[in-house]
Amino acid sequence: MTQQPAIEARSLSHSYGDSKALDGVSFTVQPGELFGLLGPNGGGKTTLFRIITTLLLPGGGSALVNGIDVARDPNAVRKQIGVVFQAPSVDGKLTVRENFQHQGHLYGYTGKALQGRIERMLERVGLQGREKDLVETLSGGQRRRVELGKGLLHDPQVLLLDEPTAGLDAGARREFKLYLRELSDKKNMTILLTTHLMDEAEICDRLAILDRGRIVVQDTPAALKGTIGGDVLVLTSNNPEELCRSIQEQFGGGPAVVGNSVRLERAEGHKFVTTLVEAFPGHIESIQVSKPTLEDVFVHRTGHGFWENSQKTDTI
Repeated sequence: MTQQPAIEARSLSHSYGDSKALDGVSFTVQPGELFGLLGPNGGGKTTLFRIITTLLLPGGGSALVNGIDVARDPNAVRKQIGVVFQAPSVDGKLTVRENFQHQGHLYGYTGKALQGRIERMLERVGLQGREKDLVETLSGGQRRRVELGKGLLHDPQVLLLDEPTAGLDAGARREFKLYLRELSDKKNMTILLTTHLMDEAEICDRLAILDRGRIVVQDTPAALKGTIGGDVLVLTSNNPEELCRSIQEQFGGGPAVVGNSVRLERAEGHKFVTTLVEAFPGHIESIQVSKPTLEDVFVHRTGHGFWENSQKTDTI
């Protein structure tokens, strides 16, 4: 018997005036899976997140959470999901416990039932002993844990996170990512997160890469990087367009100008460096050789850099 997806998007589309934010987006998230939506700001992640969290009606297509249509029965969907938004939603002037109490009241919990949930959540997010502290006195990573605790307080089946480590320092980001991985592995929590950070995307079981409102590819991080043909070489030059044409004419391989550099993929790329330098003396200022990254996958699939044409803030 086929298992029902925890989240399913079917040809989702949405526009803001003449600007198309989503263009036929389809994907599924299986129960217990940690699934990522990776893309630059302005690529459609926020619009997609708003639709799945019932805050925005789709312009076309449909989205389902545990088989429930988000547009037809949003109240039923809200009982199934926990949400952590990119913008802070905790009250810094209240204590950790008071923030959890207010969240519990929204879901109708009171008395011993609520206090029991709060105690379990304090332990679950590692904030025992800090429940009487004002949230504004906590570190960035601890405040994010309060956000997460609020989203989990009612025991949702699906956790949705929008840019969950935005604004955190490197240590807090690493700690938070490890906790998300633990939620998925040990608690069998279904998690969907949006991100523009490559290292955050790496922790996901599967990814869908979004660009300009479309999913360009989806698979596991390892499988996506495996689609790149060998090493990635990035060459800087004072005339990248001319260098790109010359490399194509002499060696083929489909080099491309990305930003102000020439990018090409080559098996055993380190051995090709000497050949390139000897073939184009004085035309190459520097060469970088690296193993494929998720950013390389994005460039390979879209033909442009991750941040080209992106907006400063992800408003769509």
